[in-house]
Amino acid sequence: MFADRPDPNQELTRFFEPLRVLFAVLALLLGFASAAHAGTPRSGEIRVLADGGMQHVASLATDVRFDVHGLVAEVHVVQRFHNEGATWLEAEYVLPLPEGAAVHDLTLHVGARTIVGEIREKQQAREEYAAAASRGQRASLVEAMSGNLFRTALANVAPGEDVEVEIGYWQRIDYQDGAFALSFPLTFTPRYTQPAAPAATAAPDTASAGTASADTASPDAANPAAPATPAPRVTLQVELDPGLPLATVESPSHAVHVEPRAGRYTIRLATTDIPADRDFVLRWVPKPLAAPAAALFSEHTADADYALLMLVPPTLPATPLPRELILVIDTSGSMEGGSLIQAKAALDLALGRLTPRDRFNVIRFSSDTTQLFDQAAPADPQDVQLAREWVAQLKAEGGTEMAPALHAALAGTAPDGYVRQVVFATDGAVDNAEALYTLIETELGTSRLFPVGIGSAPNAHFLAKAAQRGRGAEIVVRDLGEVGARMQTLFDKLDHPTLRDLQLRWPVAAETYPQRLPDLYHGEPLIAVARLERAGGAIEALGTLAERPWSQTLRFDARAGASGLARLWARQKIDELEDAIDRGADETTTRQAILDLALAQHLVSRYTSLVAVDRTPARPAESDLHHTDVANAAPNGSLAFAGTATDARLKLAIGAFALLLALGLMRTRPGRPASARH
Repeated sequence: MFADRPDPNQELTRFFEPLRVLFAVLALLLGFASAAHAGTPRSGEIRVLADGGMQHVASLATDVRFDVHGLVAEVHVVQRFHNEGATWLEAEYVLPLPEGAAVHDLTLHVGARTIVGEIREKQQAREEYAAAASRGQRASLVEAMSGNLFRTALANVAPGEDVEVEIGYWQRIDYQDGAFALSFPLTFTPRYTQPAAPAATAAPDTASAGTASADTASPDAANPAAPATPAPRVTLQVELDPGLPLATVESPSHAVHVEPRAGRYTIRLATTDIPADRDFVLRWVPKPLAAPAAALFSEHTADADYALLMLVPPTLPATPLPRELILVIDTSGSMEGGSLIQAKAALDLALGRLTPRDRFNVIRFSSDTTQLFDQAAPADPQDVQLAREWVAQLKAEGGTEMAPALHAALAGTAPDGYVRQVVFATDGAVDNAEALYTLIETELGTSRLFPVGIGSAPNAHFLAKAAQRGRGAEIVVRDLGEVGARMQTLFDKLDHPTLRDLQLRWPVAAETYPQRLPDLYHGEPLIAVARLERAGGAIEALGTLAERPWSQTLRFDARAGASGLARLWARQKIDELEDAIDRGADETTTRQAILDLALAQHLVSRYTSLVAVDRTPARPAESDLHHTDVANAAPNGSLAFAGTATDARLKLAIGAFALLLALGLMRTRPGRPASARH
């Protein structure tokens, strides 16, 4: 009666046999992959597989110069290419720049010739570049991609030719925990780590694998005539005008030489042969400040003057002010699971920091909104414990009706002497963001809004814009292990609002960004940029410091000149115009305003790109143009090897194996034997 019952061990064997084969073949393929990539670019060179071996195509060196004035750095990057191959080269690579970088200059140097890039509408720039490449003209293109990535293309580099591409941009300087910092991603220099493939896993009967294996033992074995590859040469110099006295200047990432002179500093790398596998970071710490410090920089142009005001909060501890803290938690369905656990943990930490002199309330929302108390109440221990228990039992369900919760949170007014802070924990999964921004702006009053992004992929754009409209700051908590540290950072800041209700009085009419000034908190400076008909006289900054009026007067000083302020102002205005489109402004008119401003200030934007074309044809019509993608170097500690595109034969082998594996699994799927099926 059991004759047709399958043997369980046999069925398991039939099921796992394909997996055993999978592991064996994967080992072989990984060996093949290592061998195929053994000749991939390394140490700043690009090589391609051609004529059965690896050939050198191009090498890369980099020079970087920073001119720092307060919280703004003007940066110039020069990349030197040398085509060591026998073919005309077109190179393309993705250039990561610091967050918020604004690219404004592109210059191409070929021998004694200098070709200056022109700003164009993005599509026009692409067409000019493509046409120049096809005609054999030297050309380069820089265009913005998503985030902080910029695509750079370079066409028609002749065999044996040197070409320099110079890119200019400005970036903001970070300031956190009492220290200034700038960073520069060196990993775009193509430097590669080549894992040696075990001999047993190589494919000895494949010509390309054999060549690559030999190349592993000796990088230039496949091309004996090629010179040895040096380490990438990187020079980096920082001219630093901090605007206030400093205690220290140092780099936690690289060895540097620091030369102080009359309140300014020159910083250089200690050596030019550095591993291009990590970001360069420079930090400078001001001397202890008992009161806010201010610095004013200006730039004169033909059409107007531009000014940058920097305010830095005190670094010495101050007595925290009593506060009215409104905690809002999103309990909609999208928060279910880890997001709600994080949000509840964040609110519990916030409740635990309250003191009896504080006031508080807790609001939850999903499809409806519920408040713990009708209005903010004193933070006595019994009510705080009640709130912690109430938060602990919350569950995720329903929609994300955020507007009623924002309305309730912003509706109150704190007693005199209190600061009113709204901490809003959410994943930001809303589709009516513009209506919410308007609500925040119109109902904010004396409150300050601090969105806390929750979950593995919170809506960062919504959080940043909500914080901007709410004159606060946002933070992101991506996993449960970060809740304590991230919330500690936030509440250390909220405990010390150092300068509130800021106003700036310019000597003449000025168009200033940001248009609504935030409060100045511990660990966060303020930077404001303005366009004036003329710069002269003095600017007065006013606010409330420790519940007392505060003011400081700064005079325009010809010695405090800075470059790039016009472009910085234009970048800020472009951001405001892009926000206006999101708020429903006429897209055609606003797009044209952005385009006009970007073209006038020579800025790469969502609508514009930089293109440089040498009008003299360089490549003979009978010579082909070979395209090479330049990969970014793998960051220090990464297990992935950075290389060129996967060899076509390897792709074919993997695809064929995947198909055979799928067919094998279908045929050997465990189940009832044929004789037992109906």
